Amino acid sequence: MTRAVAGITFLALLSIPAFAQSTETAATAAPPSFEAADVHGSPHRTFPYNPGAIVRDGRYMLRQATMADLIATAYGLDPENVQGGPSWLETDRFDLTAKIPPSTPADAAKLMLRSLLAERFKLVVHNGVAPMPAYVLTVGRDKVKMKESEGSDAAGCQYQPPPPNQPPGTISPIVFSCHSISMETFAQSLHDWAGGYLTQPVFDSTGLKGTWDFDIKWTARGQLGRAGADGISIFDAVDKELGLKLELKTEPRPVLIVDSVNQAPTPNPPGLEKILPPPPPPEFEVATIKPSKEDGRENGRFNGVEMDLQYEPLRFLVYYAWDLNENDDELVVGAPKWLGTDRFDIVAKVSTDAMGNTVQGRPRIDEEDFRQMLRALLADRFKMQSHMEDRTITAYTLIAANPKLRKADPASRTRCIEGPGTDGKDPRIANPVLNRLVSCQNMTMAQIGEKLQNLASGYIYTPVLDATGMTGSFDFTLSFSSADLARGSGGGGGGGGSAAPAAGGAASASDPNGAVSFFDAVNRQLGLKLEKQRRPAPVLVIDHIEEKPTEN
Repeated sequence: MTRAVAGITFLALLSIPAFAQSTETAATAAPPSFEAADVHGSPHRTFPYNPGAIVRDGRYMLRQATMADLIATAYGLDPENVQGGPSWLETDRFDLTAKIPPSTPADAAKLMLRSLLAERFKLVVHNGVAPMPAYVLTVGRDKVKMKESEGSDAAGCQYQPPPPNQPPGTISPIVFSCHSISMETFAQSLHDWAGGYLTQPVFDSTGLKGTWDFDIKWTARGQLGRAGADGISIFDAVDKELGLKLELKTEPRPVLIVDSVNQAPTPNPPGLEKILPPPPPPEFEVATIKPSKEDGRENGRFNGVEMDLQYEPLRFLVYYAWDLNENDDELVVGAPKWLGTDRFDIVAKVSTDAMGNTVQGRPRIDEEDFRQMLRALLADRFKMQSHMEDRTITAYTLIAANPKLRKADPASRTRCIEGPGTDGKDPRIANPVLNRLVSCQNMTMAQIGEKLQNLASGYIYTPVLDATGMTGSFDFTLSFSSADLARGSGGGGGGGGSAAPAAGGAASASDPNGAVSFFDAVNRQLGLKLEKQRRPAPVLVIDHIEEKPTEN
């Protein structure tokens, strides 16, 4: 468990078989199906996350899943390989809970999900090929700097951890030592190792045969700006250390094409609550809470079975449990001062009854369940009582100054990605202090306002109100620096952020270190302005909470 955005990151670990028969093709036998299923729209989340399919208590569950996620899960694909379909395929989110027989094989569960999508959403798809962006590995202009392997070493690449006891603030490179590895395997591995840079698959076009020995080291994307002259991107590392070249190109790839799908599912069957009653509430099996030592250091981890927090203020748990932006003090009302100053060591073990499994049997706790478990822990051990209500707080309004957005193709997908747009240009490589690059397409101004708190959570803490008067949908790319790099630049909704702008203003000037604040980027690159105002918004009201936890 890391500190950022609760730090609980779950990965979908579904197997990826080859494309299977499309739903439009008649089968000789009826495909397997769930006995019953509850399908409905997901509740709003500032940072929606789909952890993949989880099986718990005879229930197959998918939460915060877009239609692209649902189709990808049903057909064993990466969501990027789901093409075509309506514009909302990556924006509308659904929760699905279905009754499934015990020990259902992974492939059978996928077939059941396909049946549900065809029945409840009238999904029709077919296999095809489409040009898609991909990173291509080729030989550079100079001599290859790798050594041909003699085949005596065990094949593979090993991560080299940084040396121990480094001074605080040291930025250690990511280092891998590879022996007897083919270029095809290396290309596939690169995507996993450097996902912060390589948001698309990597393909080998070097033409190099045999296996190779080499070491490669680079700076993580998030640390490149802080590393300054000592930093090196994965692109420069591949070039300078290996004599290879890594470029973003468009390559044809096999895809699954969506012909048609309904935006709303058919209604749940009557009497569903009797066939599929709610599962028991998830809970921690045991939790120990004690005040931290004065010389402690913040640290946290969650390994899927146990949460271990060291020297953490309770404020962190409260904000995460209710999906609030921790930068904004205004989002929680009635919080005593000690909530952000008293430090605790908390170790909590997840009950086996609360654990689910992936369809391959890997244990996992669902993130939504985890939030509920934290709320229950706070209520039990700190006697916390709370409710949500609308209060007047500081928020932002989007104003049209000199709009520079491009009109979108209304048939294209509504989406935002971290990384280059269709032109492939990435200013982060030349100027690492511009460490954020967001590319969005086919978004209305209202959708942009809603999305900004997700795209720039260090600056914007609540949804932005659209007052531009602009109609239609737009494409845009936004290049800026994260809030920690844009020292003194504009901040968020007037709460506890470290970079809040002056009252009543928009953004201050960007930092002399070359950083560009989010506010300046919106103004200069999009021709829009973000202005502060006071208006009602949902906040968490703490009615009661005790400073000392009950005994362990």
